[in-house]
Amino acid sequence: MLYQIAADFIVLIHFSFIVFVLIGGFLVFKWRWLIWLHIPAAIWGALIVMVGWICPLTPIENMLRQTAGNEAYSSGFIERYLVPVIYPSGLNREMFIAMGVVVIVINVILYTILFLKCKR
Repeated sequence: MLYQIAADFIVLIHFSFIVFVLIGGFLVFKWRWLIWLHIPAAIWGALIVMVGWICPLTPIENMLRQTAGNEAYSSGFIERYLVPVIYPSGLNREMFIAMGVVVIVINVILYTILFLKCKR
């Protein structure tokens, strides 16, 4: 039971990180110090998706699930939890690259606006 709760907690951390990568730039408008956390997180998030790496949290979650007596999964977090929700059919490599580009473009726009606002 404790391992199952820990695995679910890892999923929550994973999901929170993805949300932070996507909307953290908006939070920087209010709390400027978050820029030092958000930029590396956004870069990491885009790289994970675009290069096809498996996030280090995925093996930890798998190990916890196996220890709890559940089955692990071989794909990454995004493929396991988010893709079935967002996209009914599987994603191809180009779509993953596009997702990474979207993360980068959104954040470049947000930080450009922030920079121009601070410059005034």
